[in-house]
Amino acid sequence: MSFWSRVQRASVERLHIRLESLLVLLALSAVMAVLSPYFLSLSNVLNILLATSTIGVLAIAATFVIGSGGLDLSLGSVMGLSGVAGAFVAVNLGWWSPLAVAACIIAGGIAGYINGQLVTRAFVPAFIVTLGMLGLARGLALVISQGRAIYGLPPEIVYIGQGRPFGIPMPVILLVLAAIVAHCLLAYTRFGRHTLALGDSEGAARAAGIRVEHHRRIIYTLSGALAGLAGLLFTARVNAGDPTAGINYELTAITAAIIGGTNLFGGRASILGTMIGALIMGVLQNGLTLLAVQSYYQQMAIGAVLILAVFIDQYQVRKESRV
Repeated sequence: MSFWSRVQRASVERLHIRLESLLVLLALSAVMAVLSPYFLSLSNVLNILLATSTIGVLAIAATFVIGSGGLDLSLGSVMGLSGVAGAFVAVNLGWWSPLAVAACIIAGGIAGYINGQLVTRAFVPAFIVTLGMLGLARGLALVISQGRAIYGLPPEIVYIGQGRPFGIPMPVILLVLAAIVAHCLLAYTRFGRHTLALGDSEGAARAAGIRVEHHRRIIYTLSGALAGLAGLLFTARVNAGDPTAGINYELTAITAAIIGGTNLFGGRASILGTMIGALIMGVLQNGLTLLAVQSYYQQMAIGAVLILAVFIDQYQVRKESRV
């Protein structure tokens, strides 16, 4: 085994990250710093972290689901529904702000639970279930809001999205906390081991005594709750419950997870790697914006990065299987 291969294996086993992802992030940042003198400014770095916060939380959700061998295409729509639910409770019903925060998380969790129930009890493929939920959640968000954004959130909720304790945006702090908890859960607990075992081989997991259907329902519920948290961050940041929020965000979240080392077919996942992947997407979008690249070209770049990430991931899998 070559020195580079040993370093790669050590980084995965000890740090739970792939060195390729970290090198891509550093190289991309260096290129953007050369092309734009504003890229490395403190305000722009904070803007990158702030823009990455919502996608980062969705990417954590995608990591759990994909790592278990599943797929959740409804993340963006559930995020939009959750934000509208929280804004409706706070503004239209006038309830206490903590109840509105809870409404975001609960709305997302319920959507995720429904996904899990349909996948495990109705035996509908996850692709179809979550694709259907994508439309259902978006439509329900439009119905609740009557097709209009809900403005006028209480200051306590707005602070979650716009507050800056110690100069650090509040969404960034919440993302870091969520990432730490998720990393510990996936890397060091029985729940995490069962999640990856499920993605590696469902039959072997069932033979080992893992309650496969129950565990998968928990994973989808967790994914929905994290999408609800992302909806809260987005809604609080823009001070409005927007029913169109999160369109195509699931693509970016899945891309971030795969770039970070999560195997598209399950069995391998890393929260720290996903954070690196989310930063890669954030740096790419921010850099292209600074370079005045139009938005549709940015979407093309994200799609190309997704294809490239899957290709590299599968190349690594084939290479390791030959060793």
